[in-house]
Amino acid sequence: MNYLSEMLGIPVIDSTGEKIGVVNDMGIATGEVFPHVTSLAFQGPGKTPFMISWRKYVESVDNDAVRLAVPATDIRFSYLQPDEVLLARDILNKQIVDTQGLKVVRVNDIKLSSSGENQLRLLGADVGVRGLLRAVHPMVERAVAAVCKAVGKPLAEDIIAWSYMDLLERSTQQIKLSVSHKTLGELHPADIADIIEQLDPRLRSQVFAQLDTAQAAEAITELDDDELMTEMLEGLSDRDASSMLAMMDPDDAAALIEELDYEKAEKLLRLMGVKEEKAIRKLLGFEEDTAGRIMTSEFVAMPSTATVGDAIDAIRKLDEDFESVYYVYTTDPAGVLTGVLSLRTLIVAEHDTRLRDLAYKDVVWVAPDLDQEQVTQEMTKYDLVAIPVCDENRHILGIVTFDDAMDVIAEEHQEDLQIAGLSSGESGSGESVHTFTWFAQRQYWIVVWAIAACAIGAIAVEPQGTAQAITAQGLSTLMPIAIMPVVLLAAMRMTAFVKNSFLEYDEREDEAKPYLGFFIKSTFIGVVLAAVVYLCGELMATTIFAAAQPWVVPTFLACFQGAAAVIAATYASAVIYFAVLVRGEERDNVASGTSLTFAAVLLAALAYTVVGSIPLL
Repeated sequence: MNYLSEMLGIPVIDSTGEKIGVVNDMGIATGEVFPHVTSLAFQGPGKTPFMISWRKYVESVDNDAVRLAVPATDIRFSYLQPDEVLLARDILNKQIVDTQGLKVVRVNDIKLSSSGENQLRLLGADVGVRGLLRAVHPMVERAVAAVCKAVGKPLAEDIIAWSYMDLLERSTQQIKLSVSHKTLGELHPADIADIIEQLDPRLRSQVFAQLDTAQAAEAITELDDDELMTEMLEGLSDRDASSMLAMMDPDDAAALIEELDYEKAEKLLRLMGVKEEKAIRKLLGFEEDTAGRIMTSEFVAMPSTATVGDAIDAIRKLDEDFESVYYVYTTDPAGVLTGVLSLRTLIVAEHDTRLRDLAYKDVVWVAPDLDQEQVTQEMTKYDLVAIPVCDENRHILGIVTFDDAMDVIAEEHQEDLQIAGLSSGESGSGESVHTFTWFAQRQYWIVVWAIAACAIGAIAVEPQGTAQAITAQGLSTLMPIAIMPVVLLAAMRMTAFVKNSFLEYDEREDEAKPYLGFFIKSTFIGVVLAAVVYLCGELMATTIFAAAQPWVVPTFLACFQGAAAVIAATYASAVIYFAVLVRGEERDNVASGTSLTFAAVLLAALAYTVVGSIPLL
């Protein structure tokens, strides 16, 4: 007897051999690494539930029954203790946190281990396919496992040890699960964010509520989904939400507040301290996706006449939650940025040395209205972990740190993948690791071709006539169908050309959009490709089909001419797709590359279905 699913429903027999019920649950005390089963819950006559102490009454357990050491008349029933949970009710088919694998999983079965004739220990949760099949029926699991083994792909167990499980639902959140495992609150904020993103919506707020304010502030900034961040924030009381935002870095808090409606945002800002509110409002005053919006106002700047000792003392006095210090900036009496020192320079220098004698004078800085992507390019170019943001007079307004730059790079990369029609889970070659996704994103043109082919066939087929006429009609119908993939693949390459051109396009506000130039270039490419297709048709007609029936050559040439015309028109329309991407970026709503390609393929198929059917009518 290794699994809970195999025990549920087996008989409970007293010492006289009388069946008094069937097993429907078991309780465990949660304070051990591999806890013993402490209670037996069974269903008696009339489906009446009972619970008894396992240690007192269970004599033995096997595949056939749970046997008690006393007659039914001597049993004293008990209740679930505060430190106990029921396996079937509280764990089976529930979501748990795997604190070792750092993911949310569903418990399909529970693995037990015999310890003597009358002892059972809980080993862990089966979260794999075998547990799911076993829940249907043990015979199903054994049959599938045998088939998998026969084909050389053994169906492995996927067991999470009890010492790495964390419960999420009901009052069991407050129970200590193990003396050894890491609990949810002890995980890294990024891991907590990953777990929250995997949870069912009804559990997210419940788990988020288990974190203290500092943990919640760190975890919410790690969430990738803006809507989910807003959902978590709105699930808190106004005072708790305001306190959490005040503990966050000002740039992270500003980004989160921006997602809220105006009234909610103003209310949360007013509940903050004056210092925190001022810092966040300052950042909100800058345009979105600029250096000013992603900078932090927490940095260290000292007069250039100060000493190394003064700078070190100033750093020591910073609050514990102050933004990480990478550099110390120097200023003149007017507050103008004059130099920068690394922490290493400060540490190895003599304490009485003036900062101006150590500072690097040629400081790289950016304006607050500079696009965030250009900020990251500057930081990458000069290998900086932080870059100052200054006004026109070189007064420091804040700094952009490398973690914010990494977020921008990841965001821009995700947009580029979306434009390219890929996802973050795809390989560098552009092909998804999942077969269905790969087909849906790359080979759907085959489906479009099949549908269009059926349409052409339906237009052209006339079931009446001689056998020779029907054969000729069938051959003439196959010609446009066979040539159509050239048109569809050309449409796919057109959108690839558009997407590559857009990704290389460096937009400048003072320059006009290059629509005319792009139209001329794409149309020229389309005309060249159309000419190649047309000439291929002429060559094949004069060589391969020269001796064929008289009707073959005109029909064949008409199909190639139609394909050439559609290809030319498709490339001439490329500027429309380019404009869609440009407008989408301006509105921060970039269109998916896959959707653009699908639209181009579909329109090309429709156009060629009409053009290719003309010779058949």
